[in-house]
Order: sequence, then structure tokens, then C-alpha cells
Amino acid sequence: DNILANVMGQMNLRNLRVAETEKYAHVTYFFNGGVEQPFPGEERSLVQSPKVATYDLKPEMSAAGIADVVVKAVEEGSFDVLVVNFANADMVGHSGKIEPTVKAVETVDACLGRIEKTVRQKGGAMLITADHGNAEMMIDPVTGGPHTAHTTNPVPFIVVAENSQQFTLKPDGSLRDISPTILAMLGLPQPKEMTGHDLRVKLSKNL
Repeated sequence: DNILANVMGQMNLRNLRVAETEKYAHVTYFFNGGVEQPFPGEERSLVQSPKVATYDLKPEMSAAGIADVVVKAVEEGSFDVLVVNFANADMVGHSGKIEPTVKAVETVDACLGRIEKTVRQKGGAMLITADHGNAEMMIDPVTGGPHTAHTTNPVPFIVVAENSQQFTLKPDGSLRDISPTILAMLGLPQPKEMTGHDLRVKLSKNL
């Protein structure tokens, strides 16, 4: 039961969960291991998803509003950890339509750029990843038609940090390694229940 959400609660880390309504459960109920009740130190910010029939009609979704919340929280410095979900690449990717999906990815890229700038200014760290693919495969390689489902392709894991020149990342990581990496970056012990490892590999003695 010692998932990351539990550990943050046990350590009294102030953490903010941010998502739009379409993916709100992913940063709360699912992230908390199937527990709806907030953990100690947990706060939540919900941004309303657009009222459209399908998200390819508004591929930007509510990403800008999410970025606004995150940038403000980072600037204020009132949280130790922020857990953020951008739904665009997944939800628009399900449409199978290439142009809206490109717009969705461009939107997320711009929002991440805003957040990254603020994180760097405040001397923080930012980790970017996904739990599955979708938008990277829009054409079915077998049928040649639209591909609308999730994929099992490897996903990115990107670390933005002041000391990022002091380490590289292992090339063969898995999703189970992300929580241990986060805890290591926070200087917190890894529970025995977590079987993953810190994905960082030292390039100097000052990691």
C-alpha cells in the first residue's frame, strides 16, 4: 500500500493535484490507489473541460487553464509537489484525426514550456512522462486507416532540474521506476514495497 501518494501523505508534503474534468480521476482517485478521499497535505484544483461533442473540435481543451493554475502555484511556492495531467494528446488522439491531434500536442508543448520556465526560475524540478502512448500512432500500420487506441510503445521520461548536467537517465526504465526517482529527488527514503529504482545515473559526485 506504500504508493507515492501514501508516502507524500506520511511525510506531510503539501501537494497539489491539477487536471481538467475529463482526467480528474487520474490525478486523484487512481493516483491514490483507488481511494477517493484526499491524503494528508493533498489539495486539488479542477479545471472544467470544454463542452464539445468530441475533443477534436477543440484540441486545445483546457490545457491553458491548467498551465495557469500550475504556474501560479509554482510562483507562490506553497506546495512541495504538483501532480498535473494534460489530457489533450490522449483524448484528441482517440479521434484518429491527424491535424487536430497535432494541434493538441502543440498546445501541450506550449503549456509545458510555460511551466518549465517558471520551474527553472524558482529552482525547482519538473518530470514529464505518460502511462501509455496514443498520439504517436495515428495511422494503423496494418489497415492504413485511422488508429484510435492506446499503444504500448515506450513513453518519454524527461527531467528538468538545475543539476541535470550532473546525471543521465537509464535507457531501460519502466513506469515502476518513476516514484522511486521522485522520492530520491526529494531526498526521501524508498519504501520496500516499491520495486523500481532511481532512473538517474550520476555523472559527478554532487548528485
